[in-house]
Amino acid sequence: MSDAAQNPSKVDLLNLTRSELEAFVVEDMRQPRFRADQLWHWLWQRGVRDFAAMTNLSKDLKAKLAERAHMPRPVVEVARTSRDGTIKLLLSLADGEKIETVLIPMGQHYTQCLSTQVGCAMACSFCSTGELGLTRNMSMSEILGQILVGREHLARAGLPLVRNLVFMGMGEPLMNLTELLRSLETLGSAEGISIASRRATVSSVGIPSALKILGDSGLAVPAISLHAPTQELREKLMPKAARVPLDELLGALDRYPLKSRERVTYEYIMLGGVNDSLAHAKQLVKLLGQRRCKVNLIGYNPPPPEVSPNPPYRAPEPGVVLAFEEYLRSKRITTFIRRSMGQDIAAACGQLKLLAGPAEGVEQGDGGAA
Repeated sequence: MSDAAQNPSKVDLLNLTRSELEAFVVEDMRQPRFRADQLWHWLWQRGVRDFAAMTNLSKDLKAKLAERAHMPRPVVEVARTSRDGTIKLLLSLADGEKIETVLIPMGQHYTQCLSTQVGCAMACSFCSTGELGLTRNMSMSEILGQILVGREHLARAGLPLVRNLVFMGMGEPLMNLTELLRSLETLGSAEGISIASRRATVSSVGIPSALKILGDSGLAVPAISLHAPTQELREKLMPKAARVPLDELLGALDRYPLKSRERVTYEYIMLGGVNDSLAHAKQLVKLLGQRRCKVNLIGYNPPPPEVSPNPPYRAPEPGVVLAFEEYLRSKRITTFIRRSMGQDIAAACGQLKLLAGPAEGVEQGDGGAA
């Protein structure tokens, strides 16, 4: 059992924002304000697991902190490494619930795909995570704990650092808006993890009221899971998300405050014979052609046979994807074909479903809660 589960009365320091940590140090611990700066540095920049390692704190203070607070982290149950270098970590949270996070190699650095909920309520027809349903929201400590665990895993293997974050793992981030915003605010702290807003992308099916709040915060730019060029087709593929009509969603995105070089990203999973024809490309141009945006085309990643021996869709033909891309580009829409990473370990887009079985490259029992 984790320390968090055994000591529910202790304060989780990783679940405190910068101002909340300062209040805890000054008001509860009766310490000078600069101690909060020191603690923040140890927690988020140095990533220590033990108060004893905080060398510039007095012995008495370290003992008081150990009595009153803790720094719980997700526990790595299984680590899988793909042939392309992608790493998927199956993590256990303090209450025993499990999530997955993915570390994606991008040349000289990694991008980490973060989960924000245990499961997902959206039930999109092409996504394995949606089949789990929603169990609960994750806390800031659990969301950012994925980064600390991922960073430690990479460092132990002598691999490059995480520089970019995508909130594209399990869950719909905007349905956990409060903890998402607290996490994004903490990420930007120069004395902590120090990942700027331009390096953090929030993926969402699109919830206009939450997009307004995210936009006003200035903490991230959204990537919208569009996946269909018409309201009718979106209702078939993403019935829950499509409860928000496309014109209402796009209107909210047109009002999203963007900096000079920023654009809204539209994610488009290509399903063979369903939404990948030239006619669909023309409909997409009609929808997005006058908008400040870019489009990421993603080939459908079927779930592993052990999950679904008869997947509901098939991957598109490579030539069809290229033709789709070329048409969008010919109409001056910035378009990229996103390479699917980690398919052989079920770590690609739409495949996260808590697969913990044996596989080549598995390491078990990596890490634990402090």
